Amino acid sequence: MKILILSKYAFSKEVGFETRLFAFSRIWVKNGNEVNIISSVDNYFGKFSKHYTKTYNTEVIDGINVTWIKTITYKKTISVRRVLSWIDFEWKLFWIRKELLNKPEAIIVSSLSLLTILNGVRLQQKFNSKLIFEIRDIWPLTLIEEGGYSSSNPFVKILSWIEKWGYQKSDMIIGTMPNIAEHVNEVCKKTINCDCVPFGFKLEDYKEILVNDAFENKYNIPQNKLVIGYAGSIGLSNGLDIFIETIKELKDNDRIHFVILGNGALRDKYMKYLGGCDNVQFLGKVERKEVKNVLAKCDVLYFAALNSKVWKYGWSPNKLIDYMMSGKPVLASYSGYQSMINEANSGLFVPSENKEALIEGINIMKDKSQEELKKMGQRGREWLIQNRQWETLADNYLAIMKKLISSK
Repeated sequence: MKILILSKYAFSKEVGFETRLFAFSRIWVKNGNEVNIISSVDNYFGKFSKHYTKTYNTEVIDGINVTWIKTITYKKTISVRRVLSWIDFEWKLFWIRKELLNKPEAIIVSSLSLLTILNGVRLQQKFNSKLIFEIRDIWPLTLIEEGGYSSSNPFVKILSWIEKWGYQKSDMIIGTMPNIAEHVNEVCKKTINCDCVPFGFKLEDYKEILVNDAFENKYNIPQNKLVIGYAGSIGLSNGLDIFIETIKELKDNDRIHFVILGNGALRDKYMKYLGGCDNVQFLGKVERKEVKNVLAKCDVLYFAALNSKVWKYGWSPNKLIDYMMSGKPVLASYSGYQSMINEANSGLFVPSENKEALIEGINIMKDKSQEELKKMGQRGREWLIQNRQWETLADNYLAIMKKLISSK
């Protein structure tokens, strides 16, 4: 099969970190398929060397034909320059030499940017290919719900039109979230062909965790209490206010201890608010190789999501993969479409932004034995290994494309 991937944000480990489509492409090429990826050079995600000086820079990475388009640079995620960079990418993609596209049988357009679906539909018609519109972030809904933009904002209106038009013109919508079909059908007011291929992981990136005495002494995390850990950014969008209030309310409970890893705009504010509380440790930013060791010293790991309409359609966060692969149960303040934790029976959901519910969830975990918590966490790890490795997901994705092509 000949597969063409169009995504401004498709990156390989060679330029900083690997996105899912590159991970899938390595597997697809290894299994005898041909993959061409068109992506961009100049943005804050990747670390590109100075030799990408042309408008179109071609190379082969593990058998994948890659074209990096040089576009307008930007540093802020919310900025005019970022939007201009999207437009610049589409303009240069429009004029790309057709031999770099190699007459694909299947075209994958992956958001963000939504604008790429315009070129995707054009090339679908040019090559009589099957078109898959992959949604990793639901825009402009995320812009409205979490960015505070009005639905009547001209930019939001444009994106809304492109989103709906793209759904209607595509042969298949694939979301990383399990309930994507409900959103697509709401937008289009009719049933659209949808499926889910969530985020996954590479098993060798999660080697067995070995904790030595030197590490144990480094942070002095207590082992005679229920230790609840959080790892990640500490900002407005992380929904940690209720978690922080809960820590303060439980400050006199000598059976529970909290560990918080990471930095962010609200870290200093939270530390000041919890000043004098002996039941919490703020460890700051910890090296990724050491994060696994810290998580291994926790009994339960905490995840929070704001009470946003975005979550109505499900989730597939990378953080949850890190949590579950650590072999620890997860306590999630989350009111959206449930998956992963409930499927693996490896934790507990409580309503988001609800302190009383969170305290109740913590008490439920506190009353479980160490053996029960260990079994719960192990179920999560085993479920991920069975269901979310890149190889499994790549095979599922390929089966979807083959079915589409055979339906011509």
